[in-house]
Amino acid sequence: MTSDTARSQTSAPPLLEIRGLNLDFGSPRGRIHALRNVSLDVRATQVMGVVGESGSGKSTLAYTVMGLLAENAEITGGSIAFDGHDLRKVSPAARRKLLGDRLSMIFQDPMTALNPVLTIESQMIAIQHHQGGSPGEKRTRAIDMLKRVGIPDSQSRIGAYPHQFSGGMRQRICIAMALLVKPALLIADEPTTALDATLEVQIIHLLKELQQEIGFSVLFVSHHLGAVAEFCDRVAVMYAGEVVEQGAVREIFHNPAHPYTRALLACDPGRIRERTRSLPTITGEVPSLLGSRQGCIFRDRCPHAFSRCVEENPVEYHLRTTQVARCHLLDHSQVISA
Repeated sequence: MTSDTARSQTSAPPLLEIRGLNLDFGSPRGRIHALRNVSLDVRATQVMGVVGESGSGKSTLAYTVMGLLAENAEITGGSIAFDGHDLRKVSPAARRKLLGDRLSMIFQDPMTALNPVLTIESQMIAIQHHQGGSPGEKRTRAIDMLKRVGIPDSQSRIGAYPHQFSGGMRQRICIAMALLVKPALLIADEPTTALDATLEVQIIHLLKELQQEIGFSVLFVSHHLGAVAEFCDRVAVMYAGEVVEQGAVREIFHNPAHPYTRALLACDPGRIRERTRSLPTITGEVPSLLGSRQGCIFRDRCPHAFSRCVEENPVEYHLRTTQVARCHLLDHSQVISA
C-alpha cells in the first residue's frame, strides 16, 4: 500500500464503523454479555483481522454485523454503521437489500453452508437476485467466478450437487458465491477452520489475490495467527467479548502491548523455534460472561495484575501510529515486562 493510498484511506470515513457495541444473550441463568463496548473500523479495500481464543466473541461480532442473530440476542448499546447506513435503524427491507449485495459473508463450515438438495448452478443463480440479466447471463457470470476461484471444468461441474465436491472445493464455491455479488465488504468467519493445512494456505492465498484484484474490504475472523499475518492489514484482538488491543498487523505482531496479546502470540506454534513435546498455553480459563463485572476482564489470568485491575475498567491507551490497547499497565508510560 502506497503512502498516498494510506493517507486517503485515513481521511475517508470507514466503510464499516462499530462504536461501543454491546450484545447480550438471554439464558435461564441470566444475561450473557457476549460483546462489551466493542469499537473498530474497516476502511475501503482494507483487510481487518479479528483474533482470539474460542469463545472470545469473534464470530458473534461477525453475525451481529450481518444481523444473523438468535431470538435470545439483544443489542443493548452502541452503533454499527456500514457504507453510511446505521444497521441498527434500517428497515428489514433495506437490510435485505444490503445483504448479498454490498455486504456478503463466507461461513465457517463449507460442509453445511451450501444447500445439499440444490445444484451449485441453482444456488449461484439465486444469489444474484439483486442483479439484472437473464438466467443464462447469471449462469455465465457464475461459471466465470468458479473459474476465478480455481474450480476445474466449471462449465460442466456447475450442474453438480455440493456432496460431489471435496471440502476445499466447497469452500472455493462459497467464496465464489460471496464475491459473485461484488460486495463492498466481505465478512469471512473462520473460512479455513474445516480444512487441512495445505488447503488452508491455498484458500488464504486465493482470498488475498481476489481481494487485491477486485478491491473489496474484508473482516477476517480467524484463530490462525499466521493467516492473519499473511492476509490482513490491521488486527483486533478479542478476549471474553472485548477488544483489548488493535492496530496495524506489523505493530501488533512485533510490539504487542496487552498481556493477553503477548500470551496469545507466545502460544503460536509458528513462533516456537525449539523442539518440544508440549505446546505453551495460557493458564486459567476464560471468565464467565454472566452478570456484571468490574475491572479488567483478563485480570484472573494475567501475571501482571495488581489492585487497580480489580477496581477499574481499563480505558484505551494510544501507543504507536494506529495501535491502541486497554491495560492499566500502559498508564503513565509504564512498560510491560516480557
